[in-house]
Amino acid sequence: MTAAIEGYLFYEIAALLVLAAGIGFVGLLLRQPLIVSFIALGIIAGPSVLNIARSDEQIDLLAELGIAVLLFLVGLKLDFNLVRTLGPVALVTGLGQVLFTTVFGFIITLALGFDARTALYVAIALTFSSTIIIVKLLSDKREIDALHGRIALGFLIVQDIVVVIAMISLSAIGVGSAAEGEGAWADVLLVLSYGLGMLAFVVFFIRYVADPLVERLSRAPELLVSFAIGWAALLAAVGHYLGFGKELGGLLAGVSLASTPFREAIAARLASLRDFLLLFFFIALGASLDLSVLGASVGPALLLSLFVLIGNPLIVLVIMGAMGYRKRTGFLAGLTVAQISEFSLIFMAMGVAIGHVADEALGLVTLVGLVTIAASTYMITFSHQLYSVFEPVLGIFERRRTGAEPDSGPEADQPHDVIVFGLGRYGLGIAHELRDSGKRVLGVDFSPQAVRYARDQGYDTVFGDATDPEFLAHLPLSHADWLVLAVPEHDTGVTHDDPRHALLRAARDFDYRGKIAVAAHREITAERLAASTADLVLMPYRDAAFAAARMIVGDSHAPETVAVDPDGQKELSV
Repeated sequence: MTAAIEGYLFYEIAALLVLAAGIGFVGLLLRQPLIVSFIALGIIAGPSVLNIARSDEQIDLLAELGIAVLLFLVGLKLDFNLVRTLGPVALVTGLGQVLFTTVFGFIITLALGFDARTALYVAIALTFSSTIIIVKLLSDKREIDALHGRIALGFLIVQDIVVVIAMISLSAIGVGSAAEGEGAWADVLLVLSYGLGMLAFVVFFIRYVADPLVERLSRAPELLVSFAIGWAALLAAVGHYLGFGKELGGLLAGVSLASTPFREAIAARLASLRDFLLLFFFIALGASLDLSVLGASVGPALLLSLFVLIGNPLIVLVIMGAMGYRKRTGFLAGLTVAQISEFSLIFMAMGVAIGHVADEALGLVTLVGLVTIAASTYMITFSHQLYSVFEPVLGIFERRRTGAEPDSGPEADQPHDVIVFGLGRYGLGIAHELRDSGKRVLGVDFSPQAVRYARDQGYDTVFGDATDPEFLAHLPLSHADWLVLAVPEHDTGVTHDDPRHALLRAARDFDYRGKIAVAAHREITAERLAASTADLVLMPYRDAAFAAARMIVGDSHAPETVAVDPDGQKELSV
């Protein structure tokens, strides 16, 4: 009998994994993050549709372990040194967005007929944005180091701190709700004392144990991963045993390793495991949803979704404009908070477990999550196109003097022979060779760090986004003989989605009469760029290989950098 049950459990897990791969593939074709696919999987596999997910205890166990690992990875990001150095824009805008969403979300939810406690839970749940989704989308677009990308990361850190406070508060409230009478406060104080004791242990661990222990374990990477998982599970179990929840225990486990130099390596190795275990959390969540109940929540969910999709970016745009940032930076940064997070669902699930809110509230927030995550994915992916649409009406959000963004300096008004867009290793290398040959070079990048580094090396630099027509209008294009586009390749197969094509079109729109050189890594990309009026296509890897081969065979006159046309038939010179 036991063997038959175990066999069935294996069949069930196998079916869920195959179904997850299939639905995930459909989501990939629709350019949706896995969270949407996983929630859809839970609904399809649940009793309302296919009724495959029946082993509730086993699935819940894997789901709880997934939450512990997720919060462990969140804790890994909460380096106290990083928190102390938060910029004012991240702090003010992050807290402003949280306060705005909580207050107005509470008012809207009350107006929809919910009681005050449920309205407060829903309002708080709407404040969290998804770290996983934002970082993934910005990384795919190569905008994680752009000014709006770094501000978005600041938002996430502020929101993570709010998550910690909310979880601690919820754990204390849960203990108070479980106790009755005069003993309630005593139990709460006892749990708080346990929490302070565990926090003191974590501080001691960080100060005296973490670095030497993790350094020793890092000599065997597999052992380091096993230790990280075991450490997260151990502190989660201790937290649950002491009464303040396994979620907070897993979070403290991550915080205890956040200051070590190996936190990035641990996070990278556990990311896939986190995604695998969170699959079961979303399966359990989706399977617990009653489609008939969800149907009654469609109207309120759409209203709250519009509030998140429009209200959150709007308040970010207002605050950043008041702080002196350009409307483009505020708009692009604001789009990153136009969705709710997996933490929103975990927060609501904790409220259901405590007995503060009903399953209907969890279903409502889940629907809001599906709508906002799906919609914001496209909003962030096509953020530049959206900005072009709304740019004429965004002027009210920008002060006349936008002094908060890095100063471009007087170099932007001086004539230059060559303007290099993209100050990474390749772009800066081109600028170095051109400057040594006597050319006056102006460097452009949207990363404050890259601009600062190039300026320290003695280059004339300008901070700005090359795809912004308003920014291009202020560059000395009429004096430049060459524009060199050394920006990172972001080719999705859609021509208009490549920032280099946008820059080529914008330069020609401004009646630029010089020549344009564009860097590409793939043959198909090179062909498209050549067809987009590029005068010269640089292929760094093939150019380097060609030059290396020339030097190997003893051609002492071989140039250090060679450019070839897209078909590779002839050599071109810069």
